[in-house]
Amino acid sequence: MLQIDLHGHIAVITGASGMLGRIIARVFAQCGADLALHYYHGKEQAETLAETLRAETGRRIVTVGGDITKAEDVQQMHEQVRSTLGVADILVHNAVIQYTWTSVLEQPLSDFDSQYQSCVMQTVHMVKAFVPDIIAAGKGGRIVVINTECAALAEANCGAYTSAKRGLDGLVRCLAKELGTHAITVNQVAPGWTITENDRKNHTEIQPDYDRSVPLGRRGTDMEIAQMCAFFASSLAGFTTGAYIPVSGGRVMPAI
Repeated sequence: MLQIDLHGHIAVITGASGMLGRIIARVFAQCGADLALHYYHGKEQAETLAETLRAETGRRIVTVGGDITKAEDVQQMHEQVRSTLGVADILVHNAVIQYTWTSVLEQPLSDFDSQYQSCVMQTVHMVKAFVPDIIAAGKGGRIVVINTECAALAEANCGAYTSAKRGLDGLVRCLAKELGTHAITVNQVAPGWTITENDRKNHTEIQPDYDRSVPLGRRGTDMEIAQMCAFFASSLAGFTTGAYIPVSGGRVMPAI
């Protein structure tokens, strides 16, 4: 029976204190990975999660703070991870700056910059800080980037988010070609509108208008996104790189 086994691996998960990040961290720990849980504003949430997952799984888990849009913060994160856990060979880029969506005409210019910085430049900073160690270790690695169905759909009122995520898609494809010779895969998981713990608390899981637009008839869950991330991080996906995989119930179907 095939199983996702991440024992012997060290994963850095950005935005691990957020709704989706917490579930990704839980799944990775359950699969056997040691973890560095990144936070920016959510220090308490990250530390609580780390304590819980240590007790539940026995994995080595640390928390690291920093602004993923700043190269110096990411470099400090790298140094902290290396000194406490060792060389991280799995990177999950999940963090993103939240903002209010509106039309391009009404959107403040600062929102376009914040989305570019937190989507595209996050990946640039993380790769520059962490990948040289992965290459030097010579054992390969995995980079899993959270994109979005919005990058494919380009719907109204999400111009800043969509443009940044489409730029991220181009960067991932370049990285997949540049890092492939080092056995480092770079793939994207693209969620639709995902059910998280907030929805469960507020009983907002069902969104009739959106649900009707999904061939499978419902929103996906945070666990379903996390499981796809774990697959890409594992040896099962060792010959897949440069992929953009929607986890959106069929709402996005990339063409050949």
